[in-house]
Amino acid sequence: MASVSSDPEQLSLSSLGKAGQSSGEIDSAQVPLINGERHSENYSVLAAIVPFLFPALGGLLYGYDIGATSCATISVESATLSGTTWYDLSSVEIGLITSGSLYGALIGSILAFNVADFLGRRRELMVAAVLYLVGALVTALTPNFVIMVIGRLVFGIGIGLAMHAAPMYIAETAPSQIRGQLISLKEFFIVLGMVAGYTIGSFLVDTVAGWRYMYGVGSPLAVVMGIGMWWLPASPRWLLLCAIQGKGNMQDLRQTAISCLCRLRGEAMGEDSVTEQVDEILAELSYMGEEKEASLAEMFQGKCSKALLIGTGLVLFQQITGQPSVLYYAASILQSAGFSAASDATRVSILLGVLKLIMTGVAVMVVDKVGRRPLLLGGVSFMVVSLFLLGSYYTFLDDAPAVAVIALLLYVGCYQLSFGPIGWLMISEIFPLRLRGRGLSIAVLVNFGANALVTFAFSPLKALLGAGPLFFAFAGIAIVSLVFIYFIVPETKGLSLEEIEAKLL
Repeated sequence: MASVSSDPEQLSLSSLGKAGQSSGEIDSAQVPLINGERHSENYSVLAAIVPFLFPALGGLLYGYDIGATSCATISVESATLSGTTWYDLSSVEIGLITSGSLYGALIGSILAFNVADFLGRRRELMVAAVLYLVGALVTALTPNFVIMVIGRLVFGIGIGLAMHAAPMYIAETAPSQIRGQLISLKEFFIVLGMVAGYTIGSFLVDTVAGWRYMYGVGSPLAVVMGIGMWWLPASPRWLLLCAIQGKGNMQDLRQTAISCLCRLRGEAMGEDSVTEQVDEILAELSYMGEEKEASLAEMFQGKCSKALLIGTGLVLFQQITGQPSVLYYAASILQSAGFSAASDATRVSILLGVLKLIMTGVAVMVVDKVGRRPLLLGGVSFMVVSLFLLGSYYTFLDDAPAVAVIALLLYVGCYQLSFGPIGWLMISEIFPLRLRGRGLSIAVLVNFGANALVTFAFSPLKALLGAGPLFFAFAGIAIVSLVFIYFIVPETKGLSLEEIEAKLL
């Protein structure tokens, strides 16, 4: 087996002639993998899991930031617990601390559009880890409010890059039999991070300058993530894309891809089998016209536009079907039902976080058996029911708090079975390889942009419409999303990334 270079993404850029012929729309009869017999993709479980863990730390740190910030904002504006002279912050300043990482994530998503295919998935995650570390330390050690906001922005840029590159790296390196489980498990790590943030924050919220410790906790994990990504091999598919686009020596890149795939699959898959799989992928990329670099205009044409519609549609509906609003009302709903913990917003957050964790775990276990579409259709259908129940509670069933509690738990659970993990899974699978970097950056930008829009529009809409009509409106949007899923979103269970492009787009 060829030795793996210390950084296989930093190969010479000597250009060779392109391999294969360019084609427009895919003719599946021409694609060797589709027409021929697929090679059995054996793998070592340990070898397949390890490349997932380090990218997933990017999701863990994202979730941790959400949970920790909810507690940190309480600590930083306390006259007795802040430990600063600038604790008297306005609501706008607190909003900047809270949403600073979101603004940074939007910037990171825009940056990813131009640098993703140049850096490669692995090095993009290494850059994200550095930004996580710098952002966490700057925020924790900040001498004033302005520097704190800068730290939050830097951390957020790391979030944008990590949420862009992690799904791609996992999708491109995972065996197709467990690809859905591993990418969905990244959502599990996000929720796990949220629960950890809420829990650690609840312990430190009464400590002087506790907010500094809350933000500082993330820095060791960022170091582990960065070292882990440096140690992991590059994405073989990204290397082969570089080869087919003439961005390096074809044979060197092919041999490096074989070496990387051998590491990713372990001893269960012999070198001959790995070589055969790499050559299959290389031939498919050639037949599918991957030798040209993607342009912005191409993103909105042909099969690329279909992938963009599926990806951005899912992440848009993921955000505009009411999740922030439902969670906003969680404390008051549980309090009205007589739960003593409801008076403590942090404990309510932990309770719901544990439920989200359990339901995401269920989705992880069944996604590659049941499929993506059944989970989306079933989960969103029950989300519609729960939103109608919440709308009814705030309109004419205010004397039946049990209805609201059931609706709240049903909504949170079904969201984590459907939009929560499956949205991220589908956007990592659906884009053709040469468009995946740019396509996923657009999808992530839409995700964070819609998140910001819903967050900022919620209070004015609540004041204008009232809680009941607002939840009915979200139910209507969820029905539209069901129609979108039924008619537009394909089933990708069990298909390789190349088969998804050839058969479904």
